[in-house]
Amino acid sequence: MMNLINRNDNELKYIPIASDHAGFELKEYIREHLSQLGYMLVDKGTYSSESVDYPDFVHPLSKQVNDGYYEMGIVICGSGNGVAMVANKYPNVRCALCWNEDIAKLARNHNNANIISLPARFITKELALNIVLMFLNSEYEAGRHQIRVEKINIK
Repeated sequence: MMNLINRNDNELKYIPIASDHAGFELKEYIREHLSQLGYMLVDKGTYSSESVDYPDFVHPLSKQVNDGYYEMGIVICGSGNGVAMVANKYPNVRCALCWNEDIAKLARNHNNANIISLPARFITKELALNIVLMFLNSEYEAGRHQIRVEKINIK
C-alpha cells in the first residue's frame, strides 16, 4: 500500500481533518499516524475535547473540498452522522460514513467519495486508521458508476 497520494509527480496532496469534541482524541491519533506515514494533514479543529458544535469545523473543511482547494478530507464526530450531514450540504462533496475498510473502499470505488466520516464512539483507533488508509489509497472506478454519481445532485 502506498503511503503518499499525489496530485501530480511533484506536488503532495494536503488533507484537511476536522472533528468535534467527541472525535478529538481520534482526530489526534489519525493526524499523528498519517503524518508519520508522510501524509500532509491540515488540522481544521477542534483543538481540545471541550464541547463544540461540529458544523463550525465541518463547514469550512467541506467548502474547501467543494471549491477544489482540497481533493479529499476527513471528518469525525461521535456517530459520524452529524459531520457527514453537514459535509453533504455542498454540491461537490460526497461524504461517506465509513465503519470498516470495505465500506471505505467501496465509497471511493463506486461513489467517488471525497470526504470520509468516522464514528469515533463506535470504532477503535487502529481500525479508524486502517479505514482512512483504505479510503485515501482507493481509486474511483468511474465507468458504470459515473452515471449514478452524476445523478446524486438535485438539478
